Amino acid sequence: MTVHHRPEASPVPARVPLATAPLGVFGSLAAGRRNVLELIPELATRLPIVSGRTVKRWHMVTDPTALRRILRDRVEDYPKSVVTKLILEPAIGDSLFVAEGAQWMWQRRVAAPVFSHRNVSALGPVMTAAADRACARLAASDGRAANLYAEMVAATFEVISDVTFSDNEGFDRQAVHKAIEGYISQTAKVSFLDVVGAPAWVPRPSRLIATGPMREMKRMADRSIDRRRAEGAKPVPDLLDLLLQGEDPKSGRRMTTSELRDNLLTFIVAGHETTALTLAWSLYLCAFDEGAQAQARDEAQAVLGDRTATAADLPHLPLVRRIVDEALRMYPPAAFLSRTAQTQDELCGREIRPGDTVILPIYALHRHHLLWIDPDRFDPARFADPKAIDRFAYLPFGDGPRICIGASFALQEAVIVLATLLARFRLARVPGKDPKPVMILTLRPEGGVWLSVTRL
Repeated sequence: MTVHHRPEASPVPARVPLATAPLGVFGSLAAGRRNVLELIPELATRLPIVSGRTVKRWHMVTDPTALRRILRDRVEDYPKSVVTKLILEPAIGDSLFVAEGAQWMWQRRVAAPVFSHRNVSALGPVMTAAADRACARLAASDGRAANLYAEMVAATFEVISDVTFSDNEGFDRQAVHKAIEGYISQTAKVSFLDVVGAPAWVPRPSRLIATGPMREMKRMADRSIDRRRAEGAKPVPDLLDLLLQGEDPKSGRRMTTSELRDNLLTFIVAGHETTALTLAWSLYLCAFDEGAQAQARDEAQAVLGDRTATAADLPHLPLVRRIVDEALRMYPPAAFLSRTAQTQDELCGREIRPGDTVILPIYALHRHHLLWIDPDRFDPARFADPKAIDRFAYLPFGDGPRICIGASFALQEAVIVLATLLARFRLARVPGKDPKPVMILTLRPEGGVWLSVTRL
């Protein structure tokens, strides 16, 4: 008798095991503490909406038309959820990321020009210098395995601290980095009180522990801001100078020291870790698919020769950019967003009531079987024609008025660093050391991204 084996499906890169059965309150709590993405039902990658109740009613939405309604058409009816604010407010106050309504609007008007194309391009040399230093550090690992995630965090933290507090005076970068890391790892885990929707005034013990180093960091940042205000701008203005000069065109209002500090800390928190993650996952995917890595290397070497990439090279590195786009699809840093419905509404034919939690599981959206062909496969060619992708099927930076203000900054930095590394090093997976995608505020590779590094 002949036994016919089904051909093995080609392996796919690391992914999150989504829920295949209802979790209940305690199951949800356990999953939330382990990995928030494990709260997502597998069904959310196949249906437009999945609803349930874990004490509070919730709806997970992956339908592009409904997402447009939440993020763009009815944005004021779906403010950020209480949980998001509880986690972030102690660190970044009522800054752009957390604020709502008029308080958000005037800050956005002040900050938007800071991230204009001209200003972002002008910050390119800082990114080029960081790419250079990352190569020098990586060269020391030639012939061995290195944790590329740790390397990318170091590189992007250099960039963000160079473009926020460029003079470095009285600003201890390591202390800031440590305070932010400690705060996120302590506070970003979902607590039982969050799952059952306890009000904001009920204290969450884990969030009380982490506030000491953050307070010291805020004092340090305030001193730096006051000093810069007194001394005046640098010859090449950094983000702090640009924000100090900024004013709301409608009201003429300028940011106070504490408003400036909260927004700068937002840019530091959001601006280095998310880009580091994008780069680390991109490098992992290049090691996973050696053919794609070889093609990208050829492109990068043809454009760069033996120099480091600059902002001017971006239009000539389309494949490197597509690898970044595909990494953002497969491992979006902001993989799980939640909103609280304010009014009666209907999404995908389902009733939404005031107080319902409306979840945007970006991880599931980006792997949705109705929106993407073979969604768990790494395929940068998906982005060969960006117009072919539904605007609300791909949301690594969100959308609508609250779209990520630093998107072009992040993409420019990611392409500069990735192209430079691929032109100079060959990266290979370390057997048994594939990263595990785990969401703690952002989608991180648990255990790091260990790749063996060979200098070319």
